[in-house]
Amino acid sequence: MNLRLHFAQGLTFGRGKADLLQAIDDEGSISAAGRRMGMSYRRAWNLVEEMNLAFTEPLIDSARGGSGSGGAALTDKGRRILAHYRALEELLRTAGAPLLDDMRLSLADRPAADDAGDKGADEGADKGAGGK
Repeated sequence: MNLRLHFAQGLTFGRGKADLLQAIDDEGSISAAGRRMGMSYRRAWNLVEEMNLAFTEPLIDSARGGSGSGGAALTDKGRRILAHYRALEELLRTAGAPLLDDMRLSLADRPAADDAGDKGADEGADKGAGGK
């Protein structure tokens, strides 16, 4: 199951962005988080900027620096948004399981055509997270 939220303001938020937030929290660095997820620093930084601009407060606080300095950390808002997303995933896995199972069982036994409308800004982050 892959939860991808599309907000009217234009932000798409899914597992890739959530995993990036988690990796930044774990690693204390955007570049280390990007490496851990198999994405370039530029891609990770672009996603951080996108998330920071999309919310009323930044999700990630970063300080520029080179070797041995700088770093990044989730803000309180970033931790809250990540926790909300993880809670929604869990809700779908538990309370939503019967509904999702019924939807899966209703699918035809043929590959679905790629629906370009379902591919959003989060796709690159999902790919960076191993396509999960």
